[in-house]
Amino acid sequence: MLTCKDASHLLSESQERQLSPRERWGLRLHLWMCVSCRRLERQLAFMHRAMRSLRRRAESEANAAELPVAARERIRRALREGQGQSRD
Repeated sequence: MLTCKDASHLLSESQERQLSPRERWGLRLHLWMCVSCRRLERQLAFMHRAMRSLRRRAESEANAAELPVAARERIRRALREGQGQSRD
């Protein structure tokens, strides 16, 4: 039977690699019985999603920053003109 320390280590490891069937089974059994480790699992999943979202946002902003000023202005102008048109 896994301890909470072992389970937390495996939860962290599972973010970086695929656990073996034995590790997954032991972790699932521990999580079935331990509310604290289930809470940690949800927190780690939330942080993983948040970091992935933050990375995508940073990449998007970096790509936007690489556009020349003239290109950005053309895009802004096109967006403004598009907003003035009515939609059917």
